[in-house]
Amino acid sequence: MTFTFTRNKTGKRTDDDNEQLEELDRELSEQPDEDTQAMVAEAQTEKGSEYDWRGVGGENRDEIPVKATIMLRERSRKLLGDLLRPYRKLIALLVVVVVLENGARLAIPYLVKVGIDSGIPPLIADNKVSKLIDVVVALAVCAIVQALARVTFLQMSGRIGQDILLVLRQRVFKHFQKLSLSFHEKYTSGRVISRQTSDVDAIYELLSNGFDGLVSAVLTLVGTSVLLLVLDVRLGLVALISFPILMVLTVWFRKNATRVYRKTRESVAAVIVHFVESMQGIKAVQAFRREPRNAEIFAAVNDDYRAANLESMRLIAVFMPSIKMVGNITIAVVLFFGGYLAFHGSVTVGVLAAFLLYLRQFFEPLQDISQFYNTFQSASAALEKLSGVLEEEPSVREPVGDAAVDLGRARGELTFDRTEFSYIPEKAVLPALDLEIPAGQTVALVGATGAGKTTMAKLVSRFYDPTSGSVALDGVDLRSLDELTLRRNVVMVTQENFLFSGTVADNIRFGRPDASQEEIEHAARAIGAHEFIMELPNGYDTQVSKRGGRLSAGQRQLVAFARAFLADPAVLILDEATSSLDVPSERLVQRALRTILKERTAIIIAHRLSTVEIADRVLVMEQGRIIEDGSPRELVADHGRYADLHLAWEESLA
Repeated sequence: MTFTFTRNKTGKRTDDDNEQLEELDRELSEQPDEDTQAMVAEAQTEKGSEYDWRGVGGENRDEIPVKATIMLRERSRKLLGDLLRPYRKLIALLVVVVVLENGARLAIPYLVKVGIDSGIPPLIADNKVSKLIDVVVALAVCAIVQALARVTFLQMSGRIGQDILLVLRQRVFKHFQKLSLSFHEKYTSGRVISRQTSDVDAIYELLSNGFDGLVSAVLTLVGTSVLLLVLDVRLGLVALISFPILMVLTVWFRKNATRVYRKTRESVAAVIVHFVESMQGIKAVQAFRREPRNAEIFAAVNDDYRAANLESMRLIAVFMPSIKMVGNITIAVVLFFGGYLAFHGSVTVGVLAAFLLYLRQFFEPLQDISQFYNTFQSASAALEKLSGVLEEEPSVREPVGDAAVDLGRARGELTFDRTEFSYIPEKAVLPALDLEIPAGQTVALVGATGAGKTTMAKLVSRFYDPTSGSVALDGVDLRSLDELTLRRNVVMVTQENFLFSGTVADNIRFGRPDASQEEIEHAARAIGAHEFIMELPNGYDTQVSKRGGRLSAGQRQLVAFARAFLADPAVLILDEATSSLDVPSERLVQRALRTILKERTAIIIAHRLSTVEIADRVLVMEQGRIIEDGSPRELVADHGRYADLHLAWEESLA
């Protein structure tokens, strides 16, 4: 999907722009449990419109109802809990280390007080330094303990954080691969990259710095509050007068930060989406001179990201200086009042000095907490996105337990029994299709674009499940076959002929990972690819480069054919698989296809009738229905739709 944002005179997005963004929203067909249903129902009522907040359904929504927000937060907490659970003991040890570090740090101002009140007077009066030396040694011990605890914490937290990120990345990657084709056709690759990069980085920031700052801040706040009251209740009460102001500031910051950081995560995802899609389609961009327009679109989404970041910075710019100002004013008031008490002998100079040091320590964590909340909100938004992806379930589900049928090596008989399918509800692509394809038969599907040919192929490959009815292999509903059995028996070769980075041999071996070099070469010879492969610089060990860019379109298609031949499926589907071949290459492949298709069921989708001629049977499709069925020769003789197509093809050759 490509963004085509425009701006009105005010520089804001138009309604059309918002509609385009909303096209990225996703919904799951699975029904939630009763509690979730009730929560979502309340959220929908509050919103005033029907919307599914499960899975990735909550992405790109500026306004989220309260109940839906609670649901998203609970889902995020569950994911975070799952990630942290294996490290509970280490985390408990980390808490002990942090307590030890903060205990040593909190002891320092009190030791300063002891040094001033109990160490300096004997030094002045009797020139005795023993008490002062004891205090200095204690200060040194506290400093060393604090440093060692800090080093231990950083090493342990760093290891735990990296282990958690390793598990998270693997879990997200594995889940993305498990999700059905219908999800990937709607969820853009840019958003996939955003989930694996910027969102994971936000969680790492929380794990590496956030928890440390939060635990230290809480311990410092509690510890200093107690010590302030212990040192002098009067000064403590004066200091605590600032609490209501601090609470108002914190509540204001929290209320606005949640919305702002969710918007920031969505904005950076939009930037990545457009960048990735522009680079993936760079040939089309340059061919159609789309650089200026794409630059405008990127400027728009990039400006949205900048605006979201500026809004978050404005929050921090107000919150943190306000905390600092309240702290400095409080310190000034305490200093004035404490000086008055010290002048009248109500408190000692040591107590006043220690009190001011503790007061400074008291306000510093408040700024740390604001920074933690900054990190926490960014990570929370990332957790919402990641937990949404992980909550998605494949629309094509594997059978569980006894429901799975062990088919073994299939014969290849295919049956469509009252099969209906629609991409959009109430708009059927295949309306009640009945069809039997005997094992070993080669069937060609012919028809205009949108007739339902590729949809039939996707149903046989079980990239989708029928809306109603069934598709069966050897009499067994495909929904009863596990993934391994299905992929071993059904292989689909598309016109995209996607090649992975690696060697030619690696890409052919993709069809059967345990294949030997001899088997790879045999497959290439059978398909007619061996000769051109041997002419490459390193033969089968030649690197094909990104997406097979080192090979021509025809060569990439031949490698894809060799891959399918090596897989040796019972059912082979060719979806416009010869569309990228030139005439000599197509003739070479057609000679090989007769060998490849022998003793296996094949479905061929092609607009080139030269490929259709090798079929045993031709099905002419129109609006999801079969309007002609017979051998190529019979259909030509019937002077129907296929005969017209055949005549047009012959005239084009002439």
